[in-house]
Amino acid sequence: MDKFKRFAIPFFILILLSGCALGAPDSLVLPQGTATQTAFAPEADPISTPVIFSDFPGIFILAMAEGAHTHLFAYSPIDQPLLRLTYGEWDDITPALSPDGKKIAFSSNRGGYWNLYLLDIESGETTQLTDTETYDGAPSWSPDGAWLASETYLDDNLEILVQPIGDSSQKAIRLTNDPAADHSPAWAPEGRKLAFVSTRGGDSDIYLADLNDANSSRFLNLSNTPKATESHPVWSWDGSKLAWSSNAFDNRPSGIYIWGRENPNVPAAWVGEGDWAAWNARGDSLLTMLEGNTTNYLTAYTLEGALLLQPYPLIGTLNGMLWLPEALPENLPANYAQAAAATPASAWEIERITPEALSVRENLVPLDEVQAPYPQLHDAVNESFEALREATSTHTGWDALANLENAFIPITTALSPGMNEDWLYTGRAFSLNPLIANAGWMVAARHEIGQQSYWRIYLHAQVQDGSKGIPLHDPVWDLSTRYNLDPASYETGGSFAPVPAGYWVDFTALAQNFGWERLPALSNWRNFFKGTRFTQFVQRDNLSWYEAMLDLYPPEILLTPTPLMPPTITPSPTGVPSRTPRPTRTPSTPTLTPTPLSIFEFTTPTPSP
Repeated sequence: MDKFKRFAIPFFILILLSGCALGAPDSLVLPQGTATQTAFAPEADPISTPVIFSDFPGIFILAMAEGAHTHLFAYSPIDQPLLRLTYGEWDDITPALSPDGKKIAFSSNRGGYWNLYLLDIESGETTQLTDTETYDGAPSWSPDGAWLASETYLDDNLEILVQPIGDSSQKAIRLTNDPAADHSPAWAPEGRKLAFVSTRGGDSDIYLADLNDANSSRFLNLSNTPKATESHPVWSWDGSKLAWSSNAFDNRPSGIYIWGRENPNVPAAWVGEGDWAAWNARGDSLLTMLEGNTTNYLTAYTLEGALLLQPYPLIGTLNGMLWLPEALPENLPANYAQAAAATPASAWEIERITPEALSVRENLVPLDEVQAPYPQLHDAVNESFEALREATSTHTGWDALANLENAFIPITTALSPGMNEDWLYTGRAFSLNPLIANAGWMVAARHEIGQQSYWRIYLHAQVQDGSKGIPLHDPVWDLSTRYNLDPASYETGGSFAPVPAGYWVDFTALAQNFGWERLPALSNWRNFFKGTRFTQFVQRDNLSWYEAMLDLYPPEILLTPTPLMPPTITPSPTGVPSRTPRPTRTPSTPTLTPTPLSIFEFTTPTPSP
């Protein structure tokens, strides 16, 4: 057994290191009064000057995650450090600036359910607008400031609702009524057009609704990209341009696109990479977020795609942003000061095991009450896992991490064919149980970043009363359709599936807030299921795979060359048969040929059970 370990383990490590081959809309016409007001916007500078890093007037409002919750933050690269504006055991998302620039509408679950709220920028006071047990989110102001368009979960589906502000005599108006998901409204500053996202074409496209038209022809598909998902439309201050983000699955680049109303038949132009967008008041630059695996970044572009702001690292994921033309009050209101002074508890704390407490294998600790073939993780990440497990249970209502496909794979276990590296061998990764997807409790959305495919995992909330999770917005990806004998689905590794009903939790974003990143799919994922790696999450700590392996195993095991085993005597190959010659008489006394003895004496080892 010792001889086998000495030979087999280094041989397996060399294999690991070398790799292997590889429905009808409602008849809505809004009151004409909504088009008579002019949206607030500072006058454009008469002299067109290029925007540079030192010229960022105003301030950025970010709906950003901090640990397990999302709140509103203010930031300026010039004179405003990151300032927390709201704080509590809840989430504040999708902010929208009023036409007069004095209020921010946003969605929050601070009351237990997702409703719309108003934040007075000058005073810091918050007012609740809606009070329902269904989801209300993504508000957008009418130009006169009297109405809010929002996405609302109705009849197990996302629809666009237009509702008055402060006028109880007016009833909410349903803009869409379609089996597809309609969401993310963006009201044009001229008042009679409203952009939104819809999946009525099979994927997520940008649509434009004509509020003067009560017929079905009022909906126009602006993006019309069958191999991409569009999201987060936002108008420039003067209403001449519409920006949105796109996640493309073909040769088109993913990122921010701009469509111009002056030339409506010209396809939208790509500006640069990013997700979410916010216009400056002059309409000559865009703020956006660059997404990374462990860190997201804030940056800005000119309309020609020139980089204006060096990527600024964010503390968490974003769920909305604004670019305010003016700074916050010099004397911070009490609500802002209290939120800024709050000290959030650490998401987790590392308690490293001392060398004296180590046994058998270095730096591996068991996971309590977790079902897995090897329920262990590295000492540097187990606390983070437990914190993520608790947060997942809180957000979803069930313990999704109590049963894993795997958490740690011993070095003596063979590497799956087609895999170069597997982070599960390092003890710094875990894999969700894919069986919960078969049960309908987990779905995956395809996400392209650069030239790599990623997955965004959503977990079904156990309680479907609107108190946990939010409705899904975009179609998910069905990996199983590759086996339906459809050449197109096989080549693309699957196909879009309809938006599932119900309330869901973005597990990928939640895991990222606790230091866990998703792994990109391998290049062969379309025809090799394990290559999708859609259920795996890893905490690298800036280590390469090999460096992480050295944290568990001594260098001599990883680096010692595999000894050459003595060759086995192999008989010569049998030649092509030929005509047998005429036999000759055999001598009466045969010659005895001695059997050669092998110069090597060994037995094939058998590993102990």
